[in-house]
Amino acid sequence: MKLNITIPTSLKDITLRQYKKFLKIEKETKDDRFLNAKMIETFCNIPLDKVLNLKVNDSNEIISTISKLFDGKPSLVTSFKMNGTEYGFHPQLDDLTFGEYIDLDTFIGDWDNMEKAMNVLYRPILVKLKNKYSIENYRVETAEDILDMPMNAVMSSIFFLWNLGLDLSETMMNSLDNQEMPQEALTAFLNSQANGDGIKVSFQDSLKEILGDLKISLN
Repeated sequence: MKLNITIPTSLKDITLRQYKKFLKIEKETKDDRFLNAKMIETFCNIPLDKVLNLKVNDSNEIISTISKLFDGKPSLVTSFKMNGTEYGFHPQLDDLTFGEYIDLDTFIGDWDNMEKAMNVLYRPILVKLKNKYSIENYRVETAEDILDMPMNAVMSSIFFLWNLGLDLSETMMNSLDNQEMPQEALTAFLNSQANGDGIKVSFQDSLKEILGDLKISLN
């Protein structure tokens, strides 16, 4: 029986929902062969019994193809379409509200709740004119709506924030048309000191750990 398999050719073809599902499986199993089978099942959307009937050479090629997708240093994905709606990366990070910052700082290091961090960074676009756009106000309750966002946007935003923290001494992006960002605002955003309001001091450490999970080299 011939089996048609759609193999993801880029991270645009993999959703945050799928990646979270695979991470959960990865944490629960020590069997590499079973994990590889679940990788194909999860990212190619085919039943496990069909995966087990694949030829060894074919399954190895699929596993290699998928694994390589997570290599590299992606450029920031500023917008993507999901379920008929265009989402845009927050155009002015130094304008984050206190509540937005707390949610971003809290969940950026937690794969179980990564959609809550992405819900801060990416919002439906309201008005767009060339490279400029405005996004919806932040709503905590829409976090689950973003689970189907592409992994290239997830990875690129995490890598972007990491680089942002490493390059505080340089002229940085204040908006998507490359205006200058006040260093004081950016420094406060990435390196807030602990206080009674519970803001964490481990933002960059969380990003480093996340990048390690994604197997992205920092060098």
